[in-house]
Amino acid sequence: MVLAGGGTAGHVEPAMAVADALTALEPGVRITALGTERGLETRLVPARGYQLELITPAPLPRKPSADLIRLPGRVWRAVRQTRAVLDAVDADVVIGFGGYVALPAYLAARSVRRGRRIPVVIHEANASAGWANKVGARSAQRVLAAVPDPGLRHVEVVGVPVREAITSLDRMALRAEARAHFGFADDARVLLVFGGSQGAQSLNRAVSAAAEALAGKGISVLHAHGPKNTLQLRDRLAGDPPYVAVPYLDRMDLAYAAADLAICRSGAMTVAEVTAVGLPAVYVPLPIGNGEQRLNALPVVEAGGGLIVDDRALTADFVADTVTSLLNDEARLSAMTAAAALAGHPDAARRVAEVALDVARAARERRTAR
Repeated sequence: MVLAGGGTAGHVEPAMAVADALTALEPGVRITALGTERGLETRLVPARGYQLELITPAPLPRKPSADLIRLPGRVWRAVRQTRAVLDAVDADVVIGFGGYVALPAYLAARSVRRGRRIPVVIHEANASAGWANKVGARSAQRVLAAVPDPGLRHVEVVGVPVREAITSLDRMALRAEARAHFGFADDARVLLVFGGSQGAQSLNRAVSAAAEALAGKGISVLHAHGPKNTLQLRDRLAGDPPYVAVPYLDRMDLAYAAADLAICRSGAMTVAEVTAVGLPAVYVPLPIGNGEQRLNALPVVEAGGGLIVDDRALTADFVADTVTSLLNDEARLSAMTAAAALAGHPDAARRVAEVALDVARAARERRTAR
C-alpha cells in the first residue's frame, strides 16, 4: 500500500488513520507513505511507525510567477521519483488524499514497469475537491469522499478518516477524569475554544473579550490559543469559574471529554473529529479560500449538530449572548449533542481501508493470472 497525502495535517492525519486501519485489518500489510521534506509527514509518519519516502514537492502557485513556469519540470521530476518508489515496493494500490504528493502519485501509477498500471483509490476530505484529486479522479478505480458532492463524479460517501483514539472516545465515561485534569468542577459547563495547531486570532479576541460575561454566567473555558499567541485576560475574581488558557492541547481526547460545546474552525479534520466524538460546535469558517470550510460544516449544521458564524460576526457580544445562552439551555444543548454524534462517521478509516484492500487484492489476482 502506498499512501499519498503529505503537506498539511489535513492530508497526513487521514492517511495515518487509514494506515492504522489497514494494519488492524491485515497485520502483514506493507505500507509506504509519500511525502516531501517540507511537510508535517517528516515528523508524523515516522512517529507512527510507517516507512516514508520523500519526493520533490510540486505545489501549484496561487499567483502567476516564475514558480508557475518551473511547475511542469517539478511535476515530472516528482513523477519519476514516485514511479521508482512504486516499483521498488511492488505497490498493489495507491491511496491518495490530495496535497503536494498526490498528483505525482496519480500520474506515476499509470505506468511503473512493463506498462503496468497501479490502481488508485482517492479520498477527498473537503466539501470542495482540490485540483490534485480532480485530476486523479478521472482515472481512479474508486473515489471516496466526506460529502456527497465535493466536485468529483461517482463518489462513495464514507466520511473523513479519524484516528482510533478519537473514534473510540466515550466522552461521558471520561468526563470526570477530563474535568479534573483541567481543574474544572464535575458539574461545570465547559466551553472549548481552539483554532487548529497555531490558534486563530479572531477566535482568541472574541472569546477572551467575553471572559467577564462567560464567568458571570458560570461558564468555564478551556482555550487553546496557539503557541505564538497570547491572551489578554482580566484578573480572575473570587468565585469565578476557571478560564484555562494554554498554547496547545496535547490531549485532545480529554479536551473533547471535558467540553459541552466548542468554538472552532471548520477544516475537514476538525469537523470530522468533533462530530466523531459527538460534540456540538459553533463553527467559524476560515474567511479565505474557496469557502470550503463553510461547506465542510454545513451538513452538521443542517442536521442540528452545530451553528455556523462568519469570522467577522464572531464578536465578544455574540459569545456573551448567543454562546452563553446555548450553554445554559440544557434541552437544546442535549439535542445538538445527539445530532452531532449522528452526523459523524467514526468508521471512515476502516471503510477506506476495506476498499483499498479489496482493490489491491483484485489487482494482485489479475497480475497472478497473467
